[in-house]
Amino acid sequence: MEFTAAKIAQILEGTVEGNPEISVNTLSKIEEGTNKSITFLANPQYTPYIYTTDASIVIVNRSFVPEKPLKETCTLIRVDDAYKAFAMLLDAYNTFKTNKTGIEPQSYISSSAKLGQQLYVGSFAYIGENVIIGNNVKIYPHCYIGDNVVIKDNTTVFSGVKIYHDCIIGKSCTIHAGVVIGADGFGFAPNQENNYIKVAQIGNVILEDHIEIGSNTTIDRATLGSTIIRKGVKLDNLIQIAHNVEIGENTVIASQTGIAGSTKIGSDCMIGGQVGIIGHITIANKVKIAAQSGVGSSITKEGEILQGSPAFTIGDFKRSYVSFRNLPEISGKIKELEENIKELKKLAKSLQDE
Repeated sequence: MEFTAAKIAQILEGTVEGNPEISVNTLSKIEEGTNKSITFLANPQYTPYIYTTDASIVIVNRSFVPEKPLKETCTLIRVDDAYKAFAMLLDAYNTFKTNKTGIEPQSYISSSAKLGQQLYVGSFAYIGENVIIGNNVKIYPHCYIGDNVVIKDNTTVFSGVKIYHDCIIGKSCTIHAGVVIGADGFGFAPNQENNYIKVAQIGNVILEDHIEIGSNTTIDRATLGSTIIRKGVKLDNLIQIAHNVEIGENTVIASQTGIAGSTKIGSDCMIGGQVGIIGHITIANKVKIAAQSGVGSSITKEGEILQGSPAFTIGDFKRSYVSFRNLPEISGKIKELEENIKELKKLAKSLQDE
């Protein structure tokens, strides 16, 4: 599908400088621009490429002034913010490419399921009993949607996702391939025979609206009640969230983080990759935790920044790290002082003997 410069400028509230009828059908980086592609210039570091790019249309800031002539085939669209404008185009392009509808014949949908309008269900997807699916939901091939699950409007569930029974997925969520929502929490009780009895996990998982979950992330169902991911949370790939965890609004968590059971994380937090958080603690709002940190106790101060394992405040960590890096030198000085002390003791003893 092709769009003219005039049409794109109308969408972006920009102005055309060049041929308004030139059309494009793909997006590109400015340094890799080709005929029929549209790109953008926002970072001054890439300015030299605008004079050599083969892209048909380049989105630029209104303030951009060329230092030399552009190629005759290059049309500009001037906007207030080129980066934001191109982001809007990326979003629209992605929406267009993934705008599938219809139910493919190899899928299975229970007769008791309630389906919304403009639904897409891919081949080999399974939708269980009493499932409720809203409008404009997309369920890609090889997904499993267990009994009594609710998926609300405009949510996309990519291939291979497994959503266990009784879980609730909010509006406008994106769940990427391989995610598992609602598997049993890690609940076992030791017995007198020195083995473990499984504790039934009878709760569920609730995802509120506008949540994105990266590939192969797992969110365990609660033992009782719900594991809750609040509105606007963004989770990276390969994250483990245990039973009865609660994550506050607009918190973002990077890859390979693990959160143990019943921990409550506040809103607007930022958690780096490979962070480990123990169970049954509370983390305040707006806390930032650096990558590879280990959190072993509650963080009660809002906006705290922590690093290390065990994690402590970033300022103390940096001062401690300076000392840590100098440990070989410090160790050498200690040994030197010990030798000097030995010599002084020998000298003192010899003086006493005289």
